[in-house]
Amino acid sequence: MQLYNRKKIKTVLTAMIYFLGCSMILPKASIAYPIFAQQAYENPREATGRIVCANCHLAQKPVELEVPQAVLPDTVFEAVVRIPYDSKSRQVLANGEKGGLNVGAVMILPEGFKLAPKDRLSDELKQKMKGVYIQPYNKQTKNILVIGPIPGEKYQEITFPILSPDPRQDKNANYLTYPVFVGGNRGRGQVYPSGDKSNNVTYTATNNGQIAQIEAGEKGGYNVSIQLVDNTTVKQAIPAGPELRVKEGDFVQVDQPLTKDPNVGGFGQTETEIVLQSPNRVLGLLAFFLTIIVGQIFLVLKKKQFEKVQAAEMNF
Repeated sequence: MQLYNRKKIKTVLTAMIYFLGCSMILPKASIAYPIFAQQAYENPREATGRIVCANCHLAQKPVELEVPQAVLPDTVFEAVVRIPYDSKSRQVLANGEKGGLNVGAVMILPEGFKLAPKDRLSDELKQKMKGVYIQPYNKQTKNILVIGPIPGEKYQEITFPILSPDPRQDKNANYLTYPVFVGGNRGRGQVYPSGDKSNNVTYTATNNGQIAQIEAGEKGGYNVSIQLVDNTTVKQAIPAGPELRVKEGDFVQVDQPLTKDPNVGGFGQTETEIVLQSPNRVLGLLAFFLTIIVGQIFLVLKKKQFEKVQAAEMNF
């Protein structure tokens, strides 16, 4: 009997340690925002050209993309995404407290381009990639890369190491000019993919009436009671985080803001072009330039020779 109890206690302790370790090591759903888009959309770029992150991050903010004008096949190059914002800004977290902003980005490359493997990275690139984890959007689309959320204080500039395709080995790759799209967000979204509002958005009145009572919620936030014209009362819950801009006794109308806008972040997208350059074209261009230079030199020499002949004839 004692042996059985010892085994039972040992099993329970092992299970507790396992779940505790998982809760500390595995990422929590509250911070795994990119997975929302990955699960909800097969392709992050809609037919209209809009990147789907804009469905949840409603405010518009700038984002910058820097890539080389042209790259050679089967080479590693840097694509730099800049997500600027005021580092002093503090956002409303899921628990209602204030904290720093996170950043994230999605990059849509031409087919054939993909994330460079670690064994192809230089020491400088490895240093830039330290603490950053970039992953493909899904198993089928290796040319679409996502990153985040990561601390914005450190990573307002994100470097993507990209490997270009080789048309000599990949029949689908060609020496052409390709578009590159990128979207970058800072801060939390205002809407979840389910359609529910987050606590990082302005809450508005659902009815016309008078604020009869404002109570503190059990988990933070407020319960606002609005008395209607027919003396019925409608309660409206506001989660922890947003600050009220109304008080008891105020008259409100439908869609009138009850809270201040807590959002300090936003989403932006941009695009550019990159040329997959053929080495033979480069060699041909260099040969052309060399021919022009040699031709110019011979023309100058021929002119000098002609001038000498003219001078000799005049002296004669």
